[in-house]
Amino acid sequence: MKLTAHLMILIVTLFGSAIDGYHCKVVQFIFGDSLSDAGNNKYLSRSLANANLPWYGIDFGNGLPNGRFTNGRTVADIIGDKTGLPRPPAFLDPSLTEDTILENGVNYASGGGGILNETGGYFIQRLSLYRQIELFQGTQELIKSKIGNQEAEKFFQEARYVVALGSNDFINNYLTGVYSDSWNYNDKSFLDYLMETLEAQLKILHKLGARQLMVFGLGPMGCIPLQRVLSTDGSCQQRTNKLAISFNQAGSKLLDNLSTQLAKASFKFGDAYEVVNDVITNPQKYGFNNSDSPCCSFGRIRPALTCLPASSLCKDRSKYVFWDEYHPSDSANELIANELIKKFGFLRVDAPSPAPAFGPSSETDE
Repeated sequence: MKLTAHLMILIVTLFGSAIDGYHCKVVQFIFGDSLSDAGNNKYLSRSLANANLPWYGIDFGNGLPNGRFTNGRTVADIIGDKTGLPRPPAFLDPSLTEDTILENGVNYASGGGGILNETGGYFIQRLSLYRQIELFQGTQELIKSKIGNQEAEKFFQEARYVVALGSNDFINNYLTGVYSDSWNYNDKSFLDYLMETLEAQLKILHKLGARQLMVFGLGPMGCIPLQRVLSTDGSCQQRTNKLAISFNQAGSKLLDNLSTQLAKASFKFGDAYEVVNDVITNPQKYGFNNSDSPCCSFGRIRPALTCLPASSLCKDRSKYVFWDEYHPSDSANELIANELIKKFGFLRVDAPSPAPAFGPSSETDE
């Protein structure tokens, strides 16, 4: 009996943590638009923002469409891969389970979505940031039921968070002239409206456990092919670019303030505007030979708002900055991701260091 009792004590000592708690991985929760969508919109049957068509995904996995609005990986995919984080599946994927969430996190990003609920209304179906946060709240309830409140709180506080929206609020809302926001605001007041809304949303995420969070800034969105065709000479829309710069400046200030105000918050703003602008201005410097037109195009018909099965592809996809009228190519996304990794000194989550993956800013070149 004594031997049996000693064995039981030893077993409880060695494996108690497995009995009393749940060992959780560090995962990502991604909130965003088409630049980060990993397949949610393909499950929105009435959405007009859909990448579930050839040739999307041609350089990803088996080469079939997977819901990503590019030929390969998103920036979030690449940063996650390089920092040792699993790729989170789309929230609307029917195969998603609590175990999948605990192993991989979740991606809520939706093509056409914006910070504002009204953004992208003409896409019929899309998930705004507020809606994505509501879905995240539902996810939390599932995980609490699975592993208990205490372990769930730890799981969500140790996770990494990405918020990457904003371009649609300009391109598919304010600048269109068809939404009330177009005439109810001017450039400054609309930006203030965006920042006030984003601040409220980030505070909700912090209340829900987000401690290590990055907001992606906007690139020179006036230089995407769709914007260039609006000008008579194919040049960038400078007003649109100025709005992106203003968004980035205000967003950076907001994230700095929230990191100071909110308990245990490490909130970062990922601004890659300058490097992307340099790529577009000097493509050869970065190994590209085209930075003003899409790789996937419908002949002389411009703009073809999406890449279609009948579209033709450029000869070398790695040489094009833009995949379609809106979205960067896999090669451009890798360059953007590498810039953010270098700028913020991201570490692998399995690195032998107590520093978080979204760690202190670093300007060192390694």
